[in-house]
Amino acid sequence: MKLSQYNYNFSPNMLAKYPAENRDESRLMVIDRASGKIEHSVFKNVIDYFDEGDVLTFNDTKVFPARLYGNKEKTGAEIEIFLLRELNRDLRLWDVLVDPARKIRIGNKLYFGDDDLLVAEVIDNTTSRGRTLRFLFDGDYDEFKATLYKMGETPLPKWIRSKVEPIDDERYQTIFARHEGAVAAPTAGLHFSKHLMKRLEIKGVDMAFLTLHVGLGNFRTVDVEDLTKHKMDSEQVVIPEETAEKVNQIKRAGGKVCAVGTTVMRSMESSVSTEGFLKPFDGWTNKFIFCPYEFSVANCMITNFHLPYSTQLMMVSAFAGYDLLMEAYKVAKEEKYRFGTYGDAMLIL
Repeated sequence: MKLSQYNYNFSPNMLAKYPAENRDESRLMVIDRASGKIEHSVFKNVIDYFDEGDVLTFNDTKVFPARLYGNKEKTGAEIEIFLLRELNRDLRLWDVLVDPARKIRIGNKLYFGDDDLLVAEVIDNTTSRGRTLRFLFDGDYDEFKATLYKMGETPLPKWIRSKVEPIDDERYQTIFARHEGAVAAPTAGLHFSKHLMKRLEIKGVDMAFLTLHVGLGNFRTVDVEDLTKHKMDSEQVVIPEETAEKVNQIKRAGGKVCAVGTTVMRSMESSVSTEGFLKPFDGWTNKFIFCPYEFSVANCMITNFHLPYSTQLMMVSAFAGYDLLMEAYKVAKEEKYRFGTYGDAMLIL
C-alpha cells in the first residue's frame, strides 16, 4: 500500500468542534467484516454487540496540561511551549516543542506566569522544533509540578479549535484515565460514560486496562509514498500481567477481544507471543501497522473517524479491510457522521 491510497474526499467542516452532549450519545457505525454490512446506531447501544465472556480493553493513560504560554527574555516575545515528557525529575529537565522555534536558541531563558514565577533555560536542540528545557524554580518537586500544571492548559489539538474552553478539561479525558503521561487523549475511550461501563459490567462483559502514553508522534504526518520507510515515534507502553491473562483467557474461550482505540491495538500487537497471545510488557513501542497485516490478539475494535493520510486510518484499514473501510467512510460522509477527536465512533466486528 502507498500513502496516496489513504486519501478521501475530506473537508474541515466534517470535523467535530465539540463533543456530543453526553459521552455515550455520539453516533455509532457498525461494520461487519465478514458480510460487509454497515449499520447505524448510537454509541450507548454498543452494549448490544457484546455478551458475557467478551472483553473490552481500554487505554487508561491520563492527559496532562501540556501547553504553556510564556515570554522570551529581553525581547518579551510570546512563545508557546508544548511539554512532551519529563526527562529527569531531579534536574527538572523536559523534552518540549517550541513555537516559534527559529528564535529559541540554546542559552535563552523563557519566563512563565505572573511575576515570572517559573523560568526555564534552553539547554539543547533536539529537532527543528524540539528543545530540552531545564526549569528553574524555588521549591520542592511537588510544588514545581503543581505550578507547572497550573500554568498549563489542556492540549486540545488546534485543528479542532484554536482556543481551549472549560468543557475540554473534562471531556478531553476518559472517565477511566489513571496514569498520567499523555499529551493527547485516546479518543475511542472518550465515548464511554460511567453509566455505560456499569451496564457492560452488569451484562458480564469483562474490562481490561493497559497504558500507552500518547505522544505527538501519534499525529506526525507521513511524508513518504512508500509506507515501509515511515518511522513512528516511540511511545511508552505498560501491559499488566492481569490484563494479559484476562485477554488470553477470553481469546482461548473464543470470546470477543475488543481493542478500544488504535493505541490499544498497537500496544497489544507490540507484545505478542509466538502462539498469538498477549504478553505482559513494560517498555516502548514504535510499531507501525498498515496493509497487509495479520492481527494476533483483538478480533474487533472501536475507533473514531480519522483524517486522510493518518497512521490511524492506515491501521484501521488493515483491520477492517481497505475497500470496506473506504466504502464506510464514503457512507459516513453521506450520513454526516462527525469526524476527528470529538467525533462519532465506529465498531468493527
